[in-house]
Amino acid sequence: MSSNLKSLLRTLRAEGIADERVLDAIADTPREKFVDAGFEAQAYANRALPISCRQTISQPLVVAYMTEKLEIAAHMRVLEIGTGSGYQAAILARLAAEVYTIERHLPLLEKARARFADGGLSNIVTRHGDGFEGWPEMAPFDRIIATAAFRKLPRSLNEQLTIGGIMITPLGYETISQRLWKMIRTEEGLEREELLPVTFVPMIEGLPQGGECAHNEDEHG
Repeated sequence: MSSNLKSLLRTLRAEGIADERVLDAIADTPREKFVDAGFEAQAYANRALPISCRQTISQPLVVAYMTEKLEIAAHMRVLEIGTGSGYQAAILARLAAEVYTIERHLPLLEKARARFADGGLSNIVTRHGDGFEGWPEMAPFDRIIATAAFRKLPRSLNEQLTIGGIMITPLGYETISQRLWKMIRTEEGLEREELLPVTFVPMIEGLPQGGECAHNEDEHG
């Protein structure tokens, strides 16, 4: 284990991450393989980093916190909205039976697929599509996580969560007003718990148009 990884794990513990399964998953996931070229030296810094298509790989503390709040058991099926670099899905794959992940930017998804294959993560299923729709034909899911901020939670995601299932998602379009929420689906509806302020890229409906992220684009914003 590298000194940078050891330092990150100490930071996560100091910030309150206590689930040893989550910490082990982070220790077993080489973050340097999920950052873009030129950012490898910063891979274990506790900060978000830019990736292609004007997206980001989330701060490790936020990844660990959201994962811990999901309370994943080994038999569970997890839906992720927003594959991005693939780092969050790789963490989830070490904790759950199956991970289904959706990404609207095909160039990002292709990179993530290659990383999953290189890492031997055979329990991740990917889809190029609109995260607002979820993945109804594979529902229901025990857990759902969104890695970009919805302005308002789509009803389709509520319906794809099992009764008793947990969803973790940021809500709020403007970054200054975003909050992370934990939601548990009950027979009566959703129980909501506000967790903490966060800053995520916005969740955008539909597939990219025009130059939003060209197939071979490798631009940071």
